[in-house]
Amino acid sequence: MLNVTIGDERRSYRNGVTYAEIAKTYQEKMEDDILLVLSNGRLQELHKTVKEDCEVRFITARDREGFATYQRSALFLLLKSFFDVAGKENVTKLTVCFSMGNSLFIKPEGAVCLNQGLLERVKEEMRRLVALDLPIRKRSENTDDAVELFHRHGMYDKEKLFHYRRASRVNIYSIEHFEDYFYGYMAQSTGLIRYFDLKLYDEGFVLILPLRASPKEILPLKPRKKLFEVQKEAGRWGRRLGVPNVGALNDAIAAGRTGDLIQMQEALQEKKIGDIAEQIASSGRSKFVMIAGPSSSGKTTFSHRLSIQLGALGLKPHPIAVDDYFVNRVDSPRDADGNYDYESLHCIDLKQFNEDMTALLNGETVNMPRYNFVTGEREYKGTTLTLGKNDILVIEGIHCLNDELSYTLPKESKFKIYISALTQLNIDEHNRIPTTDGRLIRRMIRDARTRGSSARVTIRMWDSVRRGEERNIFPFQEEADVMFNSALLYELAVLKQYAEPLLFGIPRECGEYQEAKRLLKFLDYFLGVSSEQIPQNSILREFVGGSCFKV
Repeated sequence: MLNVTIGDERRSYRNGVTYAEIAKTYQEKMEDDILLVLSNGRLQELHKTVKEDCEVRFITARDREGFATYQRSALFLLLKSFFDVAGKENVTKLTVCFSMGNSLFIKPEGAVCLNQGLLERVKEEMRRLVALDLPIRKRSENTDDAVELFHRHGMYDKEKLFHYRRASRVNIYSIEHFEDYFYGYMAQSTGLIRYFDLKLYDEGFVLILPLRASPKEILPLKPRKKLFEVQKEAGRWGRRLGVPNVGALNDAIAAGRTGDLIQMQEALQEKKIGDIAEQIASSGRSKFVMIAGPSSSGKTTFSHRLSIQLGALGLKPHPIAVDDYFVNRVDSPRDADGNYDYESLHCIDLKQFNEDMTALLNGETVNMPRYNFVTGEREYKGTTLTLGKNDILVIEGIHCLNDELSYTLPKESKFKIYISALTQLNIDEHNRIPTTDGRLIRRMIRDARTRGSSARVTIRMWDSVRRGEERNIFPFQEEADVMFNSALLYELAVLKQYAEPLLFGIPRECGEYQEAKRLLKFLDYFLGVSSEQIPQNSILREFVGGSCFKV
């Protein structure tokens, strides 16, 4: 007999019991469907057999790992249904391009005629499979056999990906006779994937999924058109450089084209920054360049490079950090747990910030503050600023797109820029790289280098960082005049060398171990690249070191 502890309850089960059988006895007590279990600190799929006495926690779509599992499983369900309804012979590719909030943008290629009628038939087929509650099976294949399998199925991107795979085995998932590879765990059966919708959008369609906070609710699609166009542009860049996925990137690295790829990608970014500077200069009215973006998007390096481009156009840029207008630490607002909420808008002395910016706009001389993060107080040390005809302020802060920050400034005096690292690479056609993974890895490396923080600490605080972004940054994205994508096609191949030692340093018994294990598996897809060829002004230097800027 096996002893299984769940919460305060301990039960005995026969040898050979599966986690699915245990979950079934508890499901009616749960608000949401059980998708995975955490058994003695290790994530397990429900079909797995219990091997030893264990302490179990059920994972649902409200958990980060469960939510990713739900998304992945829903996508698998869609792929099978789409190929079955449209006819595999009519679909050359079905590429999962990127996320759109709670949705995935998917683009089919081939002879298929995409319309809402087709999507309704696909949706009907998905619901039929849900009602049948078919098992999502998993089997392990020798890597060489898996490569052969992918070739037979016409999955050439996966064939290329696993050409560089060092692991000897590959997990293949199937629903009936439809087979595919997915990076991460799957739900036990199709019956657990009940909430979804499909809608036409642009040149493709979206798979609309629930939010993690409300996994049984499908909210209407809220398009973010500017962000969507930037994500499409990122995809075009990848195709233009011949690197749409990780397999193609590895091909380029193996062929010795890394240097060319780095230079072309950096040149594309520099051109984009130059174009933004031209747009600001040509407006003739912009005195405040307001830059906002989520954590590890490269805001500091971007603001330096933009300032250089503005200077080349005859303007005199002055950097301003909104953080220098923090209220004294003792006066900072607190969150629900009683901790200082440094991401709150009201951590900033809004009155003083607006008085100073308005005075500068009116040609007055202002004594500029500097926030002392050691003492937690704002200081004045005689630094003054006066704006002349060609002077312009480059202001960086998480609230810069929110007009509540600069409520006294005329709209026409502000030029707003949103920056984020919108990863343009896919692992393969059906496995995208979440932009949050790229930013987490960037931050992990920078925190270790500049703050002495462990990867464990960075992972632990990441959910809190993400909640702050959802509250303070993402709602204002579409307010931006322009958006800048700071992701670099080659960067994960470089970051791999820096991140792996940090991740391997997280002990198995820690709560952050599962996330570290997932990221290590993810980085294993990439061939490594040295940082030596990266220019000193590259955004990537903000994270790995060696920048010509003070970052």
